[in-house]
Amino acid sequence: MDFDEIITSIKNKEYHPVYLLHGEEPYFIDQISHLIESTVLTEGEKSFNQAILYGKETNFKQVVDEASQYPMMSPYRVVILKEAQEMKSLEMLEKYTANPSPTSIVVICHKYKKVNGRFKWLKNIHKNGIVFDSKKIYENNLPQWITQYLQKRNVKIDQDAKTLIAEYLGTDLSKVSNELDKMILNLGKTRSISASDVQEQIGISKDYNVFELQKAIGEINNEKIYRIIRYFASNEAANPLVMVLASLHSYFMKLWITDQNSHLTDLQLQKLLGLPTSYFVIDYKKAAKKLGSIRIKKSFQLLKKADLQSKGYNSRNMGTEAILTEFIINLYHDADQ
Repeated sequence: MDFDEIITSIKNKEYHPVYLLHGEEPYFIDQISHLIESTVLTEGEKSFNQAILYGKETNFKQVVDEASQYPMMSPYRVVILKEAQEMKSLEMLEKYTANPSPTSIVVICHKYKKVNGRFKWLKNIHKNGIVFDSKKIYENNLPQWITQYLQKRNVKIDQDAKTLIAEYLGTDLSKVSNELDKMILNLGKTRSISASDVQEQIGISKDYNVFELQKAIGEINNEKIYRIIRYFASNEAANPLVMVLASLHSYFMKLWITDQNSHLTDLQLQKLLGLPTSYFVIDYKKAAKKLGSIRIKKSFQLLKKADLQSKGYNSRNMGTEAILTEFIINLYHDADQ
């Protein structure tokens, strides 16, 4: 079952005795476990029939004991094991998962990595329950995820707005969904999100943001570059250096792909770059041509250095302005030699 199918089955009260929710993306794991925790039992039933356990302070016997009890005045017991990746005796659940109680719903939340596929208890859950692989959403798929998230809520969003959200919030789906929910509450009757809505409600400056910085770098517009850098330095909470460097790395990676595949059509480049539309391809082509292969290739070494400086390595207590300024100076200096 995929995520939507599992959510639908839970809402339809079609339960399974064991759920293993594992993988890199915690958002989907949290959504499924929260839905089970909040909807299977009534508030009155939870007192006697729901147990929330945590892997670091729990062993397999406690999980089995809780799951093996009969429900009181309820058709089910619900046992949720959170942070299962921290439980040392997890593989000892083999016997229980081979024959789980039909009156219990056991949810195992194993975040940030998959369970070793060789474990017998995992194979048992494949036979007797649900195994959900919570895969990470990568940057090029985030705009599509945002569209689908909003479609379920009957809300539209324009391309620039999706790109802004993806660049500024990254692939932290919990953070993205929270910000989207806030914007939905403030939509009123329009039921549509624009780039200006994103700028206003997430707090992104219209003129001083990472998109404008990328554009200025691609145009080699030094005056604008340093103006934006100074703004970032004076507004670090809204423009954390780690986010700026990550966005620049993504930008230069796209420029490198564009430069190395200049013979392709705009549509082919769009697919290769992972862009939701070919609208932005022309900008990448112009910037790649303006900067040239040497500068683009050089940027990766300089960004790695800037990242280390941001973490205190050989930085002489350099701040945001100094680190970004040094990056720009070195990027353009002697690039053609």
